[in-house]
Amino acid sequence: MQGIWTVVMLVFSNIFMTFAWYGHLKLNEMKISTGWPLILVILFSWGIAFFEYCLTVPANRIGFAGNGGPFSLLQLKVIQEVISLTVFTCIVMFVFRGESIHWNHIAAFACLVLAVFFVFLK
Repeated sequence: MQGIWTVVMLVFSNIFMTFAWYGHLKLNEMKISTGWPLILVILFSWGIAFFEYCLTVPANRIGFAGNGGPFSLLQLKVIQEVISLTVFTCIVMFVFRGESIHWNHIAAFACLVLAVFFVFLK
């Protein structure tokens, strides 16, 4: 069950992370934040990132084998990267519709999925 909670929290933390890192670009595109000074954009993004950390830190603590969880540190990192790319890709496809996904993006994603496979080999 710890592994499932870890993955679920990492998915939600990555949703917050993606909006913290790239959401201001959508706000700018929608003419909401065009007049904001850079420091306000940074503070806005930090405010969103706070919720990312509120999920990422406990996810890693719960999931880490050193704390009784099912994953090694390397496994946690690779899982995190695949989740991050998956969430990012979904958000790009549904929120930033001007961006397109090409074959090389899919090939890179497949390589990351293979990384998960290899990191879990005994």
